[in-house]
Amino acid sequence: MKHYKTIDFYITRKFLGTFFYSIALIISIATVFDISENLDEFISKDIPTKDIVFQYYLNFIPYFANLFSPLFVFISVIYFTSKMAYNTEIIAILSSGVSYKRLMRPYLVSAAFIALFTWFLGNYVIPGANRERIDFRNHYINNNNFQVERHIHRQIEPGVYVYMYTFSSSNIGTRFTMEKFEEQKLVEKITADNISWNEDSARWTINNYWRRRFVGDQEFITHGYHIDTTLNMTPQDYKVERDDMEALTTRQLVNEIRSMKLRGVNSTEFAIERHKRISNPFSAFILTIIGVSLASRKIKGGLGLHLGLGLLLSFSYILFMQISVVFAASGNTPPIVAVWIPNLLYALIAWYLYKWAAR
Repeated sequence: MKHYKTIDFYITRKFLGTFFYSIALIISIATVFDISENLDEFISKDIPTKDIVFQYYLNFIPYFANLFSPLFVFISVIYFTSKMAYNTEIIAILSSGVSYKRLMRPYLVSAAFIALFTWFLGNYVIPGANRERIDFRNHYINNNNFQVERHIHRQIEPGVYVYMYTFSSSNIGTRFTMEKFEEQKLVEKITADNISWNEDSARWTINNYWRRRFVGDQEFITHGYHIDTTLNMTPQDYKVERDDMEALTTRQLVNEIRSMKLRGVNSTEFAIERHKRISNPFSAFILTIIGVSLASRKIKGGLGLHLGLGLLLSFSYILFMQISVVFAASGNTPPIVAVWIPNLLYALIAWYLYKWAAR
């Protein structure tokens, strides 16, 4: 810390203080709006106050803190740097022999702290918090109802494929078909009216089925009304929960993507979530450099003009991130490309603005 001077601590304190104060302020406002929106549900369903506070809102805070952090990194930098420029503090610092590159050091150190903070939240704290928050809504508000998945095609293990027309929240799959292949040849096919899950035995029951087995050039057909069997799948694989991917740890997310690919399920949204957890913390550096470059010059219009330009750039950055994710979700762009393109493009903008400001 011997190379970290008084001016570095001064800027770092202003940066982090403004950032955490603004985040606390927006979280307070968001919490008030959320309470007003859900108050009728909380009262009508007689939800215990303890669960509302500790299971829902305590886990609500880190999620929204991480969600708003890129925007408020930028606003914090613009706000306090503009005030420093307006009070000629920036000019005084540069006139004392400090280079513009050296001036950037406390900003980048603060950005690194925020990036590590958001990375830790996104990968270790928020998944568990989201799990608690989603469980709260499912239990008290959604009454444990799940969406019905339709036209299901899955590879449950190598060479074994299943099809179901629907799978309902009562753990029953309709129009069930299972095909087994060996060396790319169909060796067995089972069709049934439905398949149901037996919770006690943890087994599947296939109802009113026809089984066709192929041995060489011969075909053997059997019919039955009930057969109990074990399959490499569970009802949880077919229960569609909104934002379920946000409740998985990064390791669970990677395993789920691998499992979904094996089963032939579209894993694009899960892959986007995985890459966002890595790319989002880098936005702290990009937006910090853009903010300092815009706000460190004392120009006519002062803080208002700085905030206007800054908000325009930051909102365009966030909008571009959302648009690129939509392209990835539609299958037109690989997830890793869609997630990283905004960072790369705005990193170039940040570099250009830094060079412009340094002159």
